[in-house]
Amino acid sequence: MSETVASVLKSKGSAIWSIAPDATVYEAIAMMANKGVGALLVLAGGRLEGIISERDYARKVILEGRSSKDTPVREIMTRSVKTVTPDHTLDECMQIMTESRIRHLPVMERDTVVGIVSIGDMVRATIAAQAATIDHLHTYILGTTYPS
Repeated sequence: MSETVASVLKSKGSAIWSIAPDATVYEAIAMMANKGVGALLVLAGGRLEGIISERDYARKVILEGRSSKDTPVREIMTRSVKTVTPDHTLDECMQIMTESRIRHLPVMERDTVVGIVSIGDMVRATIAAQAATIDHLHTYILGTTYPS
C-alpha cells in the first residue's frame, strides 16, 4: 500500500500560505520569497479561488510587460486548480502532477483546504519510503539489523 497525502502532511505540517485575489502580484511574490515557497493558494472568504505560482508570474507578468505592483493576483492566478484529498496516494499525486504539468496540489476535505503538497514533498516521501524498504530487505536477507 502506498503512502498517503495524510502521512505527508503529518510529517511536513499543514501550514497553508495564502493570499487574497485582490492583493497585488508584488505582494504575492514577496510573500513567496519570505516563506520560501513557489506558490500560494488564493483564498476568498476561506474558499479556494485559485493558485498563483512563480510560473504564473514569469509567464503572465514579466513576459507580458505588466507591473507586479499594479496587477491584482486574480488577473494572473490559475483558476482551475487540481486538488487531492488526504486519502490520495503519493503515486496518484505524482501522476496528477506529471500529467497536468504542475508542482503543487492543494489538499481538500470537502470544501476546506487542509494543506498543500509539492513535487518536492512527493520526492522526499518517496525516497524515505524506498530507504525504509531497502533497510527492511537488508534486515530480512541478513537476519540482523542493518545500520542505517
